[in-house]
Amino acid sequence: MEIRRADKDDLDDFVRVYVESYRGLEDYAYTRKRDVKNYFKWLLSRDKDGVMVAEIDGEAVGFVACDTNWFSIFERKKVGEIHELFVLPEFRGEGIGAKLMEKALEYALERNRKVAELWVGRTNYRARRFYASQDLRRPESGGSGSE
Repeated sequence: MEIRRADKDDLDDFVRVYVESYRGLEDYAYTRKRDVKNYFKWLLSRDKDGVMVAEIDGEAVGFVACDTNWFSIFERKKVGEIHELFVLPEFRGEGIGAKLMEKALEYALERNRKVAELWVGRTNYRARRFYASQDLRRPESGGSGSE
């Protein structure tokens, strides 16, 4: 597996992997391809170096987007905001998500962001278990990084 920075040429792969990864979780996702394309462009515009793709044999299987320009209303400073992390269903459980998260957090630290935040849907139980397994936790205040 290789993880590299994503760029505008990864648009079609992003759309394909995003749509397939969010199947069954449409309440938390863009459902129109046009919206997914615009979302990818927005992610790149926010922090182009923080959008990464995992590939196996040259095929995109997952993405992460870490925005180090994000100002947290909870922390009152810029943080590493994990806007997205998704892996194709057939590749889950192989450590790809963990490696993508590791790369995103490394990137945030390189940019001097010592706090990372994320949002996860209340009923996205798989993601909640994943983040818990990564020792990512909900703050005591119930603020950043939770719901």
